Amino acid sequence: MVDAICRVLADAGDLDRAQGQQIYMKSAMPFRGISAPRLKAVLAPILADPAYLLDGRQQWEATVRELWDHAQFREERYSALAICRHRLYREWAQNPGAMPLYRHLVESGAWWDFVDEIAAHQVGPVLRSHPETESNRMRSWAVADRMWLRRAAILSQLLSKDETDRQLLLDCILANLADREFFIRKAIGWSLRQYARSGPAAAGWVRDTVDTLGPALSPLSRREALKHLG
Repeated sequence: MVDAICRVLADAGDLDRAQGQQIYMKSAMPFRGISAPRLKAVLAPILADPAYLLDGRQQWEATVRELWDHAQFREERYSALAICRHRLYREWAQNPGAMPLYRHLVESGAWWDFVDEIAAHQVGPVLRSHPETESNRMRSWAVADRMWLRRAAILSQLLSKDETDRQLLLDCILANLADREFFIRKAIGWSLRQYARSGPAAAGWVRDTVDTLGPALSPLSRREALKHLG
């Protein structure tokens, strides 16, 4: 599977686009120059092909790690995340046993395009299905030394809507309230704004939370949180 993916990515590349992507993302790792829709289209036949079916959780994780750890182009890492998200591997991807893998991807990816995807689409489903263990894991991530791990914890409920654990969200925010890092401030505001979209009760809770936090909440976080609340 790894060889097949690397070959198809090389064939689909666009050098002119790649240079622009690398500049925009401020990435040391080069791009192939493949748009997100094009990447999805070229990966789909490989991921659905029985000849490349991954047999067992260990092989699934080993394949993800090989693509990720040995990537020479950013699209190879995007492809590793596509394997994580694929329906055929949901049983392993949404199991707490995958969390050490996701931590590795967050810490080694260390940029918003990777971290936000992993937090929302990989960590989030595990948290929702196993709150009894993963809530405390997110609390530990929220106070970790690695900034990107803390951002992942804050954004882990980004897609949870009315399943959001308000106390967990607040705990992750409070643990990072004094942090002056842009990506943390932005994540705090974004997590509140997204939850506010879940309905009137959620919007009211977000307003009350912003008021309660007062000046302890950075102006950036406040603007992001209240952006669609008038």
